[in-house]
Amino acid sequence: MTSSNPGSNPSGKSGSSNRGFASMDPQRQREIASQGGRAAHEKGTAHEFSSEEAREAGRKGGQARSQNSRANKAASSI
Repeated sequence: MTSSNPGSNPSGKSGSSNRGFASMDPQRQREIASQGGRAAHEKGTAHEFSSEEAREAGRKGGQARSQNSRANKAASSI
C-alpha cells in the first residue's frame, strides 16, 4: 500500500513538492542550463562580455564588497 502523506516526497528531499527546477538534483540543473546557453549562442541572442564590460563589472563588485565589509565592521564594533 502506498503512503498518502501530502508532505511526502519520493526523492527523499525535504519540502512539499518534487516538481520544478529547484527540486532537481544539481547535475540535472546544470544539464538543462547548459542546453539553454548553447541554444542562446546558436540563436545569436546570448550576451558575451567585452573585456571592458568585464572590467567594469569586476570594479563594481569590488566596490560593493568593500562597502559591505566596512558596514559589517562598523556594526560589530557597536
